[in-house]
Amino acid sequence: MGTTEIKQKTITAIRVTAAEAVERAKSGHPGLPLGAAAIGYELYANHLNADPRDPAYINRDRFVLSAGHGTMLMYGLLHLFGYDVSMEDIKNFRQLGSKTPGHPELGVTPGVDISTGPLGQGIANAVGFAMAETMLANRFNRENFKVFDNYTYAFCGEGCLMEGIQYEAASLAGTLKLGKLIVLYDCNKITIEGDSDVAFDEDVAARHRAQGWQTLYVEDGNDPLAIGRAIKKAKAEKNKPSFIAIRTRIGFGSAKEGLAASHGAPLGEANVKLLKEKLGWDYPDFTVPDEVYAHCREKFERGVKARKKWDKMMREYAVAHPELYKEFKAAAEGRHNVDFDAMYALFDSGAVATRKASHIILNRIAKECPEFVGGSADLGPSNLTVMDGAGDYSKDDRAGHNLHFGIREHAMAAICNGLAAYGGVKPFCATFFSFSDYMKNAIRMSAIMELPVIYVLTHDSIGVGEDGPTHQPIEHLAGLRAMPHLRVFRPADGKETVAAYEAVFSSRYPTAIVASRQDLPLLKNTGRGALKGGYVVYDVPNFKAIILAAGSEVSISVAAAEALGHEGVAVRVVSMPCFSLFEQQSAEYKESVLPCKVRARVAVEAGASQPWGRYVGLDGEYVCIDRFGESSKPEMLFEKYGITAGNVIEKVKKVLY
Repeated sequence: MGTTEIKQKTITAIRVTAAEAVERAKSGHPGLPLGAAAIGYELYANHLNADPRDPAYINRDRFVLSAGHGTMLMYGLLHLFGYDVSMEDIKNFRQLGSKTPGHPELGVTPGVDISTGPLGQGIANAVGFAMAETMLANRFNRENFKVFDNYTYAFCGEGCLMEGIQYEAASLAGTLKLGKLIVLYDCNKITIEGDSDVAFDEDVAARHRAQGWQTLYVEDGNDPLAIGRAIKKAKAEKNKPSFIAIRTRIGFGSAKEGLAASHGAPLGEANVKLLKEKLGWDYPDFTVPDEVYAHCREKFERGVKARKKWDKMMREYAVAHPELYKEFKAAAEGRHNVDFDAMYALFDSGAVATRKASHIILNRIAKECPEFVGGSADLGPSNLTVMDGAGDYSKDDRAGHNLHFGIREHAMAAICNGLAAYGGVKPFCATFFSFSDYMKNAIRMSAIMELPVIYVLTHDSIGVGEDGPTHQPIEHLAGLRAMPHLRVFRPADGKETVAAYEAVFSSRYPTAIVASRQDLPLLKNTGRGALKGGYVVYDVPNFKAIILAAGSEVSISVAAAEALGHEGVAVRVVSMPCFSLFEQQSAEYKESVLPCKVRARVAVEAGASQPWGRYVGLDGEYVCIDRFGESSKPEMLFEKYGITAGNVIEKVKKVLY
């Protein structure tokens, strides 16, 4: 069989397998894999440097299916090109517990580099991958030793290009001149509602050129040679990311070709049969002929050889640069040596805003952890997240550790997911807490993937003051605390802020550190107890009531408890910096902190009361805020909304008497 014939047969195998899998599942998106099969084939067969036998090796090329609904394109490619995705896995597409879920999931399917599905985020993830490659190449590459030298490919459709996050990410990628980032645009002019021109007819190539990208166009998305030439040209451009628009037909070969109806529903049994007849595919369902497997095996050997060559080079690198090799191993394995013991000692007296405490800690970590990188959405001086003397990452300086994301909150968070998923770097990002809503879905993706991204969210309450309700978080704590796998820390003082960062470095989960603008007094009994999520910070014998609080309201609660003590009312105060960590503790520990027999409880927090219900119970009271704030001096707002020791005292007496 000639080269052209076996290529076409392989592309047809990708198409038919996708249609059969979607039909068997009675669920899925056949249109994209039918239309874009030649793109996927050309990339995996001739360009993507990765080893299916070692899919996690760090110098592999990354592939991001930003249009994550087209996942059967990826699964078909992974199966054919030697990854641990069997035909049985393909048959179990979208089934409970399968290796082939409805959208790509990191850690579930070998060969999937990042979880995708929410449109546009994959482009931002890819920007993070490309940034990480430049950072690590700058740090570890030496003459004759290209430790990091890989490309990032992202595949998108019209939906991704409409999303605001894609604009944000593409703008930053162009500014940073990420020459090893290549986006493949499946240009089929169709969305769920029909022809995309009704809502989206802009010149996307012109937009990307304006953002600093090289733009290329392939007229026929069924011509792998033309696609290959475009990819080669993209790789040859070292100073700009590349955007390749490839004209395709959604649902190619099917009775629904060119129609929105092929986007998100099975073709139907009869139409799958017609598809196979039209494409000349005379094989039983879920059958790939031996010559196709042999062709793909021959192709993926290219990636195997590249990885073996890299392994040999790394053995030589270990001899030539032994200390640097040790650093590389530690970074690649996520081992960080940070002395948190010494950091607790930094906060022994006085009052400090927890955003300032965070700044002190960030700078200590930066000196001890070369992998630590991060920055803010143009709020570094306000979030206090600039690392002193660490340099600014830019197109001219890949060694800088301070990242300037611009006012691009959503892309910032998704880029950090890419940085974390790449490996070898430890990312954080920051903004005002009220703007975390812009980042919410990307934070959710951090949590789904269990990526240990650090979110520094400052200006945590009505303590923001005169900026008013648009900048004063109310419901935000409740929303983030409800998110599985996300640790939300609202520290009460400097020592609890250290604990928040220590928890980050001992966890695979993302963490949001919610910090105050205003100074908070150092409390006597705070510290590593915060690592349990909730603990006693003020206690007396035979206490009759419990005050629970977090953040700036812990000091108010301690003042109230002390005043009540002078009146002969015995009250315990529990600091609750991290609800999710407290819930992970043993039943015995939780009972020791919040004994069930003490039902007189008051929750105190300058935010929504909702999250506290499980702890105060039906008999409890709240000193919280269940309305939006307003513009005024912080102290006046705390007084107006009753976030005062006096009001806490009244509430304690109410639940007791």
